[in-house]
Amino acid sequence: MKNSDYFIQLSAQGKKLFEERLVRHSFPKGRVLLKKGDNVSGAYFVLHGQLRVYTYTPTGKEATLYTIKPGETCVLALNSMFNNILYPAWVEAECETVTGVLPGNIYRSLFSHEVGIQNLTVQALSTAVFRLMDELEQVHGKKLDQRVAGFLLARASGAGIVSKTQQEIAAHIGTTREVVAKLLGEFSGKGWVVTKRGQVELHDANALASLFDFGH
Repeated sequence: MKNSDYFIQLSAQGKKLFEERLVRHSFPKGRVLLKKGDNVSGAYFVLHGQLRVYTYTPTGKEATLYTIKPGETCVLALNSMFNNILYPAWVEAECETVTGVLPGNIYRSLFSHEVGIQNLTVQALSTAVFRLMDELEQVHGKKLDQRVAGFLLARASGAGIVSKTQQEIAAHIGTTREVVAKLLGEFSGKGWVVTKRGQVELHDANALASLFDFGH
């Protein structure tokens, strides 16, 4: 957090209070941090790793709302905290993740007079809305093969490795593991990817990008 622009904007007293009261927690990949109906006691920051905020469709499938990256905070948790309401979704660690929780009374106190915290709150809202709209566009504007291709492109490392299981990919895009397995099999047959246990290697990112952008 010390490298965050928002943290730099804090006064010396604000920085001291933030550091002293921030409670750090480490979570393994797949751990659920918050569940629908939980009380939210503070503001959640991602210090390392990434969180996924999701809900369930009427058919019981997971539907990703947005992700939270290092230096960012969860806007739904802020909303629950400020309005004294229960958390409306689920949050899980997408990889080994370290979070920092700032007690609600401390965050509200900083928000009242620290420009950095005010800017962070506005940025969290705008980022969450943008990512939510992007997820909705994927669901309603793309075919399943395009959504899988887009997911692979967005999550690939510099070496072209996506460290996700087929079940995790399915949960993210709101379908079943069997559908993802079938599509990855088709991609593999065309030489675009190679599937291994717990990961997918991209061998032709250009082909995937063409599919994602233009369809068949």
